[in-house]
Amino acid sequence: MDDKTRTEIEAQVFRDLVQHLRERTDVQNIDLMNLAGFCRNCLSKWYAAAAKERGIEVDYDGAREIVYGMPYQEWKAKYQTEATPEQKQAFAEQHGSGH
Repeated sequence: MDDKTRTEIEAQVFRDLVQHLRERTDVQNIDLMNLAGFCRNCLSKWYAAAAKERGIEVDYDGAREIVYGMPYQEWKAKYQTEATPEQKQAFAEQHGSGH
C-alpha cells in the first residue's frame, strides 16, 4: 500500500470514529477514559497538536468543535451527565487527579 492510500484510509477511519462518537452521546467521556484511556477531549488535543506540527493554528476549542460537531459548551449542556461516585473512583484509580 502506498503512503497516499494509507493516509486516505487513516483519515477516513478518523472521520468514522469522530462520527461514531458524535452519534453515541450516551457514552460519557469519563466512560471512555475509564475503559479506553482516551476521550473526545483527548482527540481534540491530538488534533490541535497535529495541526500545530504542520504550522496550522487550531486552538483547543476549535479542535473540540471539530470532534464534538458543535461547541463544547453546547454538547456539555445537551449530553453530559454528572459522573457517578463509581465512575469518579475508577477514574482516580486509573488516571490520578490530572487529566
